[in-house]
Amino acid sequence: MKRSDFIKTSALLTSAIGLLPNTACKSISENKLNKIGLGLFSIPKILENDLEGTVKKMAEIGIREFETYGPYTFSDDRNKAFWAAVSKDLGFSASGFYGHTPEKFKSVLSHYDISVPSMHTDLYTLESNIAALGKAANTMGASYVVLPSIPEEERPDLDAYKRMAERFNEIGRQAREEGIKFAYHNHGYGLIPEDNGVIPLDMILNETDPDKVFFEMDLFWTVAGKSDPIELLKKHQGRYTMLHLKDMKTITYFEGKGSTADEWMELFPLLVPAGSGEIPIDEILKVAYHSGVEHYFIEHDLAANPFENIGSAYDFLSGLRF
Repeated sequence: MKRSDFIKTSALLTSAIGLLPNTACKSISENKLNKIGLGLFSIPKILENDLEGTVKKMAEIGIREFETYGPYTFSDDRNKAFWAAVSKDLGFSASGFYGHTPEKFKSVLSHYDISVPSMHTDLYTLESNIAALGKAANTMGASYVVLPSIPEEERPDLDAYKRMAERFNEIGRQAREEGIKFAYHNHGYGLIPEDNGVIPLDMILNETDPDKVFFEMDLFWTVAGKSDPIELLKKHQGRYTMLHLKDMKTITYFEGKGSTADEWMELFPLLVPAGSGEIPIDEILKVAYHSGVEHYFIEHDLAANPFENIGSAYDFLSGLRF
């Protein structure tokens, strides 16, 4: 899937726009992203070392929305144990609200005009303690609680994916009762056809209730899994309400099916700020903007030069017009 392939797809939409009256075209060309957000897993270490100073710097760059990540104090013990194990290798341990209550964390962000519309969490907290999760989300003003990945042991085959779709419907139902929405963020797995030709992500999209289960597309992993973001956005209009915006230095695909952390890590050296790689983010966003996407989060996992990387992505994204 080369950049030229994406552009050919979007050209069909562009030609249709060309048939509109001049006034309509002018209106479309003046559309832009009103709020650009940031996934906080991009800057965990500097947040841990200097919360308010880092928030202030992000606000100065122009970031107006944050997406948090767990575990939180109320998270399932299985997730806490997993985090305790991996955080040693990551070199930091803070997560959630960085040692503060939801009220205090919100207060710090509000001072710099930053909101939290989305919170990443884990499967087991969603299934066992969604009431506490919902309470925190409502306190923060978050509309979405998001599952960033399905544990590897929970997706061994297509039958497991089918059961997962059923579990997602139930999570979505309970989330609505808490006054929030549930969304699933695709990672590297589940994008490439299985031996019988079935794509697990298609199964999840097709077998979940559109009123209960929403989606967050990660552009980097979607492309790595040989999927076309434009095609997915068009085919499932209204299902994708959030995007993770990160770029790929050179379009590269998983050697396997993107099922394991080892395969993901192989591609991490290709991660570059949005607008500086080969993923045609400008063309994708032309479709996303008119397809029901509500929130756009820059994500640069564990950015080595966070202020520079995030500033570069923000400058690119804020300059786009649709």
